[in-house]
Amino acid sequence: MFIRKDLEATVRSVSETFPVLLLTGPRQSGRKTLLAKLAAQDRRSVNLDHPSARLLARADPELFLQRHTPPVLIAEVQQAPQLFPYIKILADQHHQPGDFWLTSSLSFPTMPGVSESMAGRAGIVPMLGLGAAELDNRSPGAFTPDPQSLARRAAEAVPRTCAGIFSRIFTGSVPLLHASPWINREQFFEAYLDTHLSHELHLMDPAADETAYIRFIQVAAARTANPVNCREMARETGITARTAKKWLSILVSSGIVTLIQPFPCTTCTSTQQITRAPLMFFLDTGLCAHLMGWSSAHVLERSVMSSAFFATWVVSEICRSYLHTGRRPPLFHCQGRRRREMQFALYADRTVHPLAVSMVPHAENALRNFPLTAPASPQELEDAGAGRNLPAPVIGTGGVICMTPDLRSLDENIWSIPSWCL
Repeated sequence: MFIRKDLEATVRSVSETFPVLLLTGPRQSGRKTLLAKLAAQDRRSVNLDHPSARLLARADPELFLQRHTPPVLIAEVQQAPQLFPYIKILADQHHQPGDFWLTSSLSFPTMPGVSESMAGRAGIVPMLGLGAAELDNRSPGAFTPDPQSLARRAAEAVPRTCAGIFSRIFTGSVPLLHASPWINREQFFEAYLDTHLSHELHLMDPAADETAYIRFIQVAAARTANPVNCREMARETGITARTAKKWLSILVSSGIVTLIQPFPCTTCTSTQQITRAPLMFFLDTGLCAHLMGWSSAHVLERSVMSSAFFATWVVSEICRSYLHTGRRPPLFHCQGRRRREMQFALYADRTVHPLAVSMVPHAENALRNFPLTAPASPQELEDAGAGRNLPAPVIGTGGVICMTPDLRSLDENIWSIPSWCL
């Protein structure tokens, strides 16, 4: 049993605050298992993946909720959006925190009826698969590059070699694959894709071509850690750019990929110009490796995509550390066309923390020519979603996340951060 202290604390806090807890995340990430572990004995449970339960919830949602009275756990609630207006009525009548625990493999904004019915009544907790900290039974909280936090992480974490890191990258974040390593990995991911097709794709795009969709996911996997270009992805898949945008939104809403937006900056020189397109990253490197056809961690580590997979894993770990503590990841990219290392900015407490990701063990120069030579304006930050009417930020402590064996200071404000500290 894996210990997920940060996520469990977030779930308990939300459940004690709102009548409805909505736990979202990709399939096979352990959503129902986590809630079943935290549930009291009197909490009922029903899974809408079961045809009879799903049929009743869609045909007669009022009768369904009479049979499954709160406190209740309803898994895969996106299968029956007809329930939400009736859940709203019961939540308004009883005002009892934690009455309804719901899980969904789709994000909050994409589920029909949720935004209107659950506004102010539901606390949403996005969830991903297992991360490095959870596999090591650590709970370090949200990642920040301040010296005290880094020292605590380095003291608690288990040092790992490059081969050890790529073993985790290749396995991915699905709890079942870590708990049962004898499971055939190829068969598991093929079944996973079939399930994703039969549920999320048909739910959001019933007329979609499944073969073309699988090809599109493979094209997306080949572009992990790269700028989004729907026109090129559409051309390689043989679909229209409009369809590519729609399918990409399905991947995002299903927790398969995330898009990291560019950090707004008006003072970059022409040679430092930040790519204005968002960068796309898979949130499960194991699934991405399967889609690319890599046969082992050893082959992946020595492939031409090793740097992209390493950056993808780092981004997923940072995003997970924020989501599982109930916070939106304040991560932006600062990637330029002429820079080899991946460069990012964490915006927290009105401070920009520069980050670089490099496969090189000693990457002292990875943050050289960091493009944020002066702070962005408050209006630009507001437009980027980083905040409203905030003072201009300052440049704070940063770091280079790399394969260095230990945590060490590169200068007064830049640290060399071992990847196993994440």
